[in-house]
Amino acid sequence: MRSLRRQLLRTLTLTLLAVFITQGFVLYGALVHLANSQTLLHLSHDSESVLSAIDVDGKGQLTLDEQRVESVYRHPGSGQYFLVLIQGGGRLASGSLGTHGLEARVPGPGQSLDYEARGPDGHPLKVLARSSVVQGRPVTLLVAEDMSLARQEIWETGLLSLAVFAPLLALALLLQGLAVSRALAPLRRVRDELAEVGAGHLARIQGPVPREVRPLVDEVNRLLVLLEQRVRQSRTAVGNLAHALKTPLAVLLQAGEAPGVSETLREAVRAQAGAIHERIDRELRRARLAGPGGHGAGAHFNPGAELPALVRMLKSVHHEKALGIEVQAPDRRLPFDREDMLELLGNLADNACKWAHQRVRIELSERPVRGERPVLAIRVSDDGPGCSDDALAKLPARGVRLDESRSGHGLGLTIVRDIAELLGGTLAFGRSQELGGLEVRVDLPFPGDASRHAPG
Repeated sequence: MRSLRRQLLRTLTLTLLAVFITQGFVLYGALVHLANSQTLLHLSHDSESVLSAIDVDGKGQLTLDEQRVESVYRHPGSGQYFLVLIQGGGRLASGSLGTHGLEARVPGPGQSLDYEARGPDGHPLKVLARSSVVQGRPVTLLVAEDMSLARQEIWETGLLSLAVFAPLLALALLLQGLAVSRALAPLRRVRDELAEVGAGHLARIQGPVPREVRPLVDEVNRLLVLLEQRVRQSRTAVGNLAHALKTPLAVLLQAGEAPGVSETLREAVRAQAGAIHERIDRELRRARLAGPGGHGAGAHFNPGAELPALVRMLKSVHHEKALGIEVQAPDRRLPFDREDMLELLGNLADNACKWAHQRVRIELSERPVRGERPVLAIRVSDDGPGCSDDALAKLPARGVRLDESRSGHGLGLTIVRDIAELLGGTLAFGRSQELGGLEVRVDLPFPGDASRHAPG
């Protein structure tokens, strides 16, 4: 989807350019039309003067009294010319024309026409041709004026207009950019508040918005309320179901311990009841962590603030080993759900502590991926015995336990796998090059625009 701001700016820019270009063509056309009109008016007046200066001599021939026409027509190459073509032969030319001729187009009797031609010096001429009768003799009068000076003035006027309008266009573009940015500012505020809602800092979009955006904001707020209600109902239902199952589960365990029950059945009941109990505790823990309300659910995860508490808890649980747990993680908020990340890292770190001899390492780092969103690389390793290649292939399977002497039900790594898949990430296992034990690798792609995750 293209940027709305860019689309508006592109449309407004093209509109302004079209207006200014159209204005330029209109101005140029108006100047050309004005110059032609003024020239034709001047030539029409001069043609009357020339016709009035034609007489008949004693031999009955038409002659021209040049003293009765403007002096500019008497100077050679002055740029203003006339030529009288007499029907039956003969011509009368202005002194400015000399022995040169003019391109002649003969209009109908009593009519006139104008056209452009080349003058004696090659300059463009505007020519007015008139058919008339002088002293009973039909004549065609051609009156011409050099247009090069007028066109040069039109060109200079166009350049001056461009020098004036270009800064105005730049100013208009700047003002429209500011206007578009100001008009879109409420949308940016809505976007920022949505990010705060996603981070768990706000429950609703609260800022004032324009009338055009208000229906969208109201609908988003309505969906947020509906989502919160559905999530609360789901958590309540999970908690109720888990509590309801605990009593029948306790009765089932007691029945399995009753006299007369075979040892095989007793072990089967213990194993299955233990698995159910573990899953119930997990779901109850998730429901308690998410809470019935507030901003806990969906809050961003800050490893620098959260992992120290996790390390203290793990050292307390595994106090008999006196483990050294190393943490390398950024101290800023990352755009991942806090509860999901705590459960993922808690299971990985707890599993590493169970197998480690003395050292456990937890590493979180951002790794760029060319052409794709960057990923959060999670590495949890220990100095325990590690696993063979065959055992590594079995680790992601649900409920698999490689050593029955260790506590648990084999769900920890399966939970990690489920969370990684839910977040679009990958889970892999290998041997730690530095510590020698098992290394679990989880790569989680940053959601949305990773460059915008907020600092802690």
